[in-house]
Amino acid sequence: MTTLREDAELVLGDDDAVRRAARELGEGRAVVHGFANFYALTARTDREAVARVNRLKGRPDGRPGSVTTVPDGIPGLFDWTRLPAELPRRQVRSLLEELYELGPFGFRGPAADRIPGHLSAELDGVRTVRVVAPGRHCPSNAFLAAAQERTGTGFLFVTSANRSGEPPHWRGEGAVRDFGREPGVRVLAHADDGAARLRHPYHAPVATSVVSFHRAAGYGRAGLPALTLERVGSLSAEHIRSVAANHGFALVPAAGAIGAPPQARTYVPSAASAPPAER
Repeated sequence: MTTLREDAELVLGDDDAVRRAARELGEGRAVVHGFANFYALTARTDREAVARVNRLKGRPDGRPGSVTTVPDGIPGLFDWTRLPAELPRRQVRSLLEELYELGPFGFRGPAADRIPGHLSAELDGVRTVRVVAPGRHCPSNAFLAAAQERTGTGFLFVTSANRSGEPPHWRGEGAVRDFGREPGVRVLAHADDGAARLRHPYHAPVATSVVSFHRAAGYGRAGLPALTLERVGSLSAEHIRSVAANHGFALVPAAGAIGAPPQARTYVPSAASAPPAER
């Protein structure tokens, strides 16, 4: 396992390091940081900052981004009045809470009015936002809180720490090697990558799974109203389906969510083997 590292300038869990990274994000830097069991790239939510990160990753400027926030801020990013009648608000929120208690996850739902247009997407006649968060037990929540206090927005732009077409990094030295010399980028690494993965035993070190609830996707075999599995990621479809059923929902995969699960990044030479991408 990797312990406190010399190859990263700043480390999660160090209060001074967290405050410094948050200050620099507020001043316009992007921050690559530990995000549950992998690494994410977080920045301010203004259009220029989002476009700059997209270019850094090799994405087109106009691509809609995801947002992140601290656990208690997640419900406020959605417009709960626009939920379909088939999807009771209380049950959707309890599902969110359980999945974020387990670890990193993504949800797409009706966007609150304060979400800007470049961080939302029109789907099925609904303006939606995709919220991706590291879960309640990740030390990066302290950084997110400090960064939000600096920006005053209550949420931040987030994407996985990788170049377009590549899996996200799950080792700090890889993130440093890939992004550490980029101008305007700060790396805030996990103190121990192995410990970060052990905190999330059900999740593979890949981008988060995403469930959407902006519309009902029909009904499952038992007559339960269905949510859409928009993306298969770190938590398996079987695990999500089981949790969803406990809250009164079936799960229907989107066309793009059918097929083999994503594979974790491999490092060559590697001092440690990548965990399997499916549990």
